[in-house]
Amino acid sequence: MWKRKKEWLIKPPMEYPLETKYKPVLESLIPPDPMSKLKLKRRCPKEEFPSLDGNYTCMARVLDLHMYTRQFNRATEGGVIFDDIIQPGLEDRGTRTGPLSAGCLAGDAQSYILFCDFFERVIEAYHGYKVLGHVMHKSDFNYDNLKGGDDFDQEYAVSCEVSVSRCIEDFCFPTHCSRGERRQLLTLGKKALDQLGEELPGKLYSMEDLNQETEDKGLVLDAPPIMLMKTGVARDWPDARALWLSENGSLAVWLNMEDHLKLVSSRTDADLQEAFASICINLVKLEAIYNKLRHSFIWKPHLGWVVSSPAEVGTGLKATVTIRLRHLPKNKHLENILDRLRLRMEASNSHGLYKISNQQTIGLTEVEFMQLVVDGVKLLIRIEKRLEDNAGIDDLVPAQK
Repeated sequence: MWKRKKEWLIKPPMEYPLETKYKPVLESLIPPDPMSKLKLKRRCPKEEFPSLDGNYTCMARVLDLHMYTRQFNRATEGGVIFDDIIQPGLEDRGTRTGPLSAGCLAGDAQSYILFCDFFERVIEAYHGYKVLGHVMHKSDFNYDNLKGGDDFDQEYAVSCEVSVSRCIEDFCFPTHCSRGERRQLLTLGKKALDQLGEELPGKLYSMEDLNQETEDKGLVLDAPPIMLMKTGVARDWPDARALWLSENGSLAVWLNMEDHLKLVSSRTDADLQEAFASICINLVKLEAIYNKLRHSFIWKPHLGWVVSSPAEVGTGLKATVTIRLRHLPKNKHLENILDRLRLRMEASNSHGLYKISNQQTIGLTEVEFMQLVVDGVKLLIRIEKRLEDNAGIDDLVPAQK
């Protein structure tokens, strides 16, 4: 009796003829797990978990063994694993008092989907913005909606710059792309900029061309920062890196640097409105050209424009105004003022000059971020003038963000 029962327990499940016939076909339709193709010589997650002591990045804030274990056995179709994502933050650990850094870089667009638990927490820690799947990110390139930016006090406002980054569909991001991909991106960029040049004439320079030009003028073009080399962004430097400059000097386009594309408009008259208009007009034109070439800019409804760093997703936009300040940098309320204005301040190379820029890139439209910078810079200049007259500033300090 016992023997018969035991045989019954180990009896294989019943098979049906049609199931037997179509099972191989159905299994062949299931996409293979990319991780199963990688033969990585790794120990268990506990043994592989990185040391985060003295790490002040957003990555270190949100990462624990539980989160690491959940992400450990995942890989994107491009072969990006979680350790690739967090490595930049292990190379550059940040400082307690320095500017906050994200501490991670996506290897491709799919990274933001596959490792969404991690990236959404980093975005919240860095930007103070909670990513919600049902909330769609909005864009606004109508530069006429910006109020001001061409009327800063010229005694204080020295110069300005607006930049915006983009990555291209179907290509890995700089930390993970191959030489062939990078060269293909350069070829694609040349085609796009040739078409843009029909309306805005310009010239494309390789890094070798730039080095030659700067040497002829007695200048030396800086090598990429060591951190870009360590994180893999500057691999094979200067292969397939280039800079396009418009003849009228209104626009520069960097290819294959921290991201696939970076448009920059700089002005020595601090006319932020004009710089923003130049970016909007040419960015929209370039987007249409890339779409025609069947390689669109990467957009995710809940994240906006997606680039390699979570510190720049959403708009990829940074607006910077360099202003002259003598008293405000020493004021005890400075940190509180900047935090409430959602602005960042960095000392420039020249004494008494400071760069003011937007702290976030997600949660608002391009025009709204520009408006934050315009209104914030005007307020900082008003506060500086009050301090010059030894007057109080309490009524000018914003009540909240």
